[in-house]
Amino acid sequence: MTEKVLDEFKGICYKPGLQIWTINNMKMVPVPEVAFGNFFEGDCYIVLHGSCDTSQSMNIHYWIGTHSSQDEQGAAAIYVTQLDEYLGGSPVQHREVQGYESPKFKGYFKSGLIYKKGGVASGFKHVDTNVYNILRLLHVKGSKNVTAREVEVSWKSFNTGDVFLLDMGKAIVQWNSPQSNRKEKLKACMLAQDIRDRERGGRVQIGVVEGDCEEATPELMKVMNSVLGQRTGPLREAVPDDIPDQYQTANIKLYQYMIPVLPISDGAESAMFKQLFKSWNEPGQTRGLGSTYTRGRIAKVDRVKFDVMELHAEPKLAAQQRMVDDASGEVQIWRIENLELQEVPRSTYGQFYGGDCYLVLYTYQKATKPQYILYMWLGRHATQDEITACAYQAVNVDNRYNGAPVQVRVTMGKEPRHFLAIFKGRLIIYEGGTGKPGVVSPDSAARLFQVRGTNEANTKATEVPARASSLNSNDVFLLKTGDLTYMWYGKGCSGDEREMGKTVADVLSKQEKQIVMEGQEPPHFWVALGGKAPYANDKRLEKETALHSPRLFECSNQTGQFRMTEVAHFTQDDLDEDDVMLLDTWEELFLWIGNSANQYEIQETYSSAAEYLKTHPAGRDADTPIITVKQGVEPPTFTGWFDAWDPHKWSGGLSYEEMKNKLGDSASVSQITVVVLLSQVKSTPFLMQPLMFLSLLPYPPRMPSLAQEYLSDADFESLLGCSRKDFQRLPKWRQSDLKKKAGLF
Repeated sequence: MTEKVLDEFKGICYKPGLQIWTINNMKMVPVPEVAFGNFFEGDCYIVLHGSCDTSQSMNIHYWIGTHSSQDEQGAAAIYVTQLDEYLGGSPVQHREVQGYESPKFKGYFKSGLIYKKGGVASGFKHVDTNVYNILRLLHVKGSKNVTAREVEVSWKSFNTGDVFLLDMGKAIVQWNSPQSNRKEKLKACMLAQDIRDRERGGRVQIGVVEGDCEEATPELMKVMNSVLGQRTGPLREAVPDDIPDQYQTANIKLYQYMIPVLPISDGAESAMFKQLFKSWNEPGQTRGLGSTYTRGRIAKVDRVKFDVMELHAEPKLAAQQRMVDDASGEVQIWRIENLELQEVPRSTYGQFYGGDCYLVLYTYQKATKPQYILYMWLGRHATQDEITACAYQAVNVDNRYNGAPVQVRVTMGKEPRHFLAIFKGRLIIYEGGTGKPGVVSPDSAARLFQVRGTNEANTKATEVPARASSLNSNDVFLLKTGDLTYMWYGKGCSGDEREMGKTVADVLSKQEKQIVMEGQEPPHFWVALGGKAPYANDKRLEKETALHSPRLFECSNQTGQFRMTEVAHFTQDDLDEDDVMLLDTWEELFLWIGNSANQYEIQETYSSAAEYLKTHPAGRDADTPIITVKQGVEPPTFTGWFDAWDPHKWSGGLSYEEMKNKLGDSASVSQITVVVLLSQVKSTPFLMQPLMFLSLLPYPPRMPSLAQEYLSDADFESLLGCSRKDFQRLPKWRQSDLKKKAGLF
């Protein structure tokens, strides 16, 4: 790499967020932050994005405008390659073409992309702030990732399905077509506000015209007709967002079909790449039964005690730990008996049988307001009728609390961390049988339980086949016989695990306890297990769960077909109250249900979530917990995956209708617009105007005293009390006095 190139890249390094350059005279020129999201069709751009998480991953995109030259495109490609090399080869490269950008690229610009005519080389500037001599029409498309393209300022550019922004510098009029939906209107509104705040310093009035009710805003329609001309004939039909419009098809070029190839560097793998592997190991993580990326023998590291008091203060920590609180809330448990709910005696809380289904209602406080989690625990050997009844009864309990509970489906053996913590280290799961009163489970000669956990928040005992091959040197096992309970300590278990083994043993049995160290087993121990047999006896480091970045999917049938679309670089604003959203955090799947989501979407999302797990290329566990979250009652285990979560968004956030009303009435917008329009009519500065627009007129420079000249004869006489001819005969002081009284001077 030449010194000239190195000098050009000087100062470029990893930074969270965006860095953008345009190609100008074959050189990289930085784009000011205020202009992010504005792209000239005649230019090429380089966009560097640094992730905000601990991975510090980077992505380089080079964007090609429709009318950019071959030289500029070649320069952009070369610069991207050199920049990638300069940054150590870690970034992932992407090629973006105007109108066909990837969701990942569009996700960087939450307010939308604006395509502007021309280019920097032809003298255009990206953004001049606080400049108002502007007249353009923006064609806005999309309800999730918005794009806006400058089109001819004419009614010919309008259609019946999209939203248009008429930008006149000091005023913006948003015209919503009759077929546009609420999401499209809201996104266009947000784009208009972004232009106002980012480019015009907030000094712009915004008004909205509903295309199916234009008569409700007559003043704004007068303004639009004065700029666009009178509309003649019906508007053309819109092209669906997922079909290239005429503008795009007119620029189609034929290329050899090629599958996109993304180069991936060792050590800089993207989250999408890691998702393809079930067990992606980071440097220093355990692999297999003990081998790691480091050399030498390393002592087993005990888990650091997790301070649950930090959860509500740090939602991100709560999400990573899968804990909503310290599990000290109230618990109520029901078992499904004869397809109905039967409350479980408190003395047996924590004991779950594989032949049963249970509902566990957990209540905790957040800001003095009760919050609820409803766990549906499904035994491995429960009947299909019981599983169905459990889901049905969960709906009944949910309705009892007005839909506030977060519903968590728990498959036997896949209990989430918070579920374990509820029972304070006393959770015992029996392989089969039932806890129903009057039903006697057949007692075998011996029962074996595997205990895993280091403290009250993560411990459970699970029944395993009572044979020697079930043992594992890294864990504690409890062998319950007719008159004695053995506590078997594997060589690889820690002191904390042994203590938790004692706690569970006291709950499991009131019999005499005998400690057995691995390698020192008495003969009766092996007899109870049916004799000696090989078992897992490799002492290994504690297995760590691979880190996987969360992924958000929008689940909607607004196009007539049910679709799941991934949302790149998601924020809370991407949660659409009209849809169901699926958040994949690897260990759990969250189904977020918006208040306006329809029943079809909810049902399809449930089945699609199960199919998503089954067909995942990494071989995901089909029993991964699926958690239902409803809009407005999200737990910190969900909100922690979103940066800067606003808990008042759903109660205090603005809907489209509220945002539209807040923008200002049509009269104020039309007044400001008249100022803009009249200021452009330099050839007729003394055009006679109605009295209602008098205070809005742009007086010629150094001639503020001639305001009366703008009045029609009728308005002149009505306002000043005399004709124009009589007024001119009056002395100057008298003229001034009349004008002051009339508010003209």
